[in-house]
Amino acid sequence: MINEALPPDAFSDLTEIATLRQGPPGMQPAPHEAFTKGGAFTIEERTVPGPQDAPDVSLLICRPTAAAVPVPVIYHIHGGGMVMGDNRSQVPEMLDLAQEVGAAVVSVEYRLAPETPHPGPVEDCYAGLAWTVEHAEELGFDPERIIVAGGSAGGGLAAALALMARDRGGPALFAQMLMYPMIDDRNDTLSARQLAGLGTFDQASNQGGWTALLGDARGTDDVSPYAAPAREADLSGLPPAFIDVGSAETFRDEDVTYASRIWQVGGIAELHVWPGGFHGSDLLVPQAVLSQNAREARARWLRRILS
Repeated sequence: MINEALPPDAFSDLTEIATLRQGPPGMQPAPHEAFTKGGAFTIEERTVPGPQDAPDVSLLICRPTAAAVPVPVIYHIHGGGMVMGDNRSQVPEMLDLAQEVGAAVVSVEYRLAPETPHPGPVEDCYAGLAWTVEHAEELGFDPERIIVAGGSAGGGLAAALALMARDRGGPALFAQMLMYPMIDDRNDTLSARQLAGLGTFDQASNQGGWTALLGDARGTDDVSPYAAPAREADLSGLPPAFIDVGSAETFRDEDVTYASRIWQVGGIAELHVWPGGFHGSDLLVPQAVLSQNAREARARWLRRILS
């Protein structure tokens, strides 16, 4: 989540990323107890093998305490412009959704840019996903109902995982939930230009995040769709998608186009464009009616596909 006090172009200066990551003085990671939702979930953190010749990956595993049968899994990837966040970021919101549908949440910690450029972050996410599926029986999970999910940069990484899983022949994914996903490094849509200097993550911030991930390759023909899923020429054969985005944010047009291209090849996508919604508005103003509507739409979609 991006702090509401940050200016729209907060990520445009990569030298300030380390300062942004530190957060308020003395801030400590939230303890496991903060995620139990009054005992509804049991929480553990596991370190699992990472990509080949790379560090291990940390997974925050949140299992419904009362579940008596294998449960579906929301495999969650946090946002933060590719440069911020950890496997606790945005987890409370995922747990709210999971509690409504009786699902578990597995949240992955991936290495951040610019210290780790592409493909490090997405390969970390893929390694964590593969481990989760391989150990599903041990964990009480249903390996045939794995939903990749994320917001902003996490939504882009979730979309990339769906592409990677398709192209590598597994793991088989049940669905993908992409909340205002960051998917196009070209950063040149009408909405990106229209909202430059406005909102919580504008064109300059977007350029900063993509530059951190891709370096000089950003915006060139050398960018992989596993970094920027909007680059993928063929969107067929993907799991059903939920895509939502605000009408007043940088990612509006790239996300609408992505949904349209899924439909054009016969795929399934549910698209919501929230009128007046800005980037991360559901997190920053959760009490707003629009934010409540967005959360309800995600929950309805989850209930429907899992029924």
